[in-house]
Amino acid sequence: MALDELKAAVPDFAKDLRLNLGSVIGNSDLPEQQLWGTVLVCAIASRSPIVLRELEPEARSRLTPEAYRAAKSAAAVMAMNNVFYRTRHLLSDPEYGHLRAGLRMNVIGNPGVEKADFELWSLAVSAINGCGQCLDSHEQVLRKAGVDRETVQEAVRIAAVIQAVGTTLDAESVLAD
Repeated sequence: MALDELKAAVPDFAKDLRLNLGSVIGNSDLPEQQLWGTVLVCAIASRSPIVLRELEPEARSRLTPEAYRAAKSAAAVMAMNNVFYRTRHLLSDPEYGHLRAGLRMNVIGNPGVEKADFELWSLAVSAINGCGQCLDSHEQVLRKAGVDRETVQEAVRIAAVIQAVGTTLDAESVLAD
């Protein structure tokens, strides 16, 4: 199983990450589609070849083709949106907030899966990419849809751990050379 191999690759100095990786994926209360979609988008957003290579096959096997495609779409569109909206938020000139984005993001309106799942995945990517405006937006949509705070936090926990594992393993692969 790729998850076990990924956990085994985490060095002893990052034992907490190894334990957290096992618990956020192995003991998650999220339904399977939400869980593995979140795992997939976070693996993509982490930009870690090691993490993506190890987690993608299991995510693909646990998701329907439609959910797999939707998760990859969420990771793609949020990679763009997180840069755009984070930058607009960070610029000191508030007039940028009144300008039309002019970017296509049709998949958000018709993701091919339950809207709440797509929003949860988008929130997880936004956590990794550090876009506060996107985090707020997706969290509000989720809460209005009846998704509880624990579910939102679960997605953020998964994002945090996968990002940290990716950072650690990528650094170790460079330092080992």
